[in-house]
Amino acid sequence: MARPIVGIIGNHHLINDTYSTQAGGMMNIEAVSEVSGALPLLVPADPRFVSLPELMETCDGFLFTGGRPNVHPAEYGEEPTPAHGDFDRARDGLTLPLIRALVERGQPFFGICRGFQEVNVAMGGTLYPEIRDLPGRMNHRMPPDGTVEEKFALRHMVRLTPDGPFARLLGASQVMTNTLHGQGIKTPGARIVIDGHAPDGTPEAIFVRDAPGFTLSVQWHPEYNAANDPVSRPLFQAFGEAVRAWACTKHAPVRKTA
Repeated sequence: MARPIVGIIGNHHLINDTYSTQAGGMMNIEAVSEVSGALPLLVPADPRFVSLPELMETCDGFLFTGGRPNVHPAEYGEEPTPAHGDFDRARDGLTLPLIRALVERGQPFFGICRGFQEVNVAMGGTLYPEIRDLPGRMNHRMPPDGTVEEKFALRHMVRLTPDGPFARLLGASQVMTNTLHGQGIKTPGARIVIDGHAPDGTPEAIFVRDAPGFTLSVQWHPEYNAANDPVSRPLFQAFGEAVRAWACTKHAPVRKTA
């Protein structure tokens, strides 16, 4: 049987500040291919070019990736400020309705960083524009200097809900993660369950309550060193299992009744 297909949500990018592209990080592609065991397919994050029915029929699961632009605050009823940073309204227009459709259908997806925030907003939640400006919160942003290894280094503990889906999957109630984000969950959306927190209280792991499919999402970046990291590997493996199960159901022969 062919590998199941995972649609990796791309990001708009300018080459040399001139040539418009849709880009996908190699870390995400490698994690999907080598750890999830799926065929990675880069999806242009623009509803002008792809429709939800086409995507959901073509792909067996979706990876909602990180990205520099943030979800526009108009999507959760707030006005934009300089603290909200840059936006990608085309990606908003694709990912938010796609997430809601996937939840309803039970089709698996995995949210990372911006993708984690998209899942919350899609379900009616809100975001803080800048976590580090809140009293008692740490700076969760990427270190401005250093090597890739230094930028993605493990920086804080995430405490998981005992007996929750993340603790069961990872076999631990505390895990160490990297942290490379500016925004974070302010109020959780309907059916969003916060299953893990950073030491400063920032939500780090969520899922959608009573969803029939895989909906785990994390604020950190498990795609880095996914094949070797003891936290990242089980997440991408479980996502791959969910995607294969969906593909098997989709391709199962229809039994004829007499």
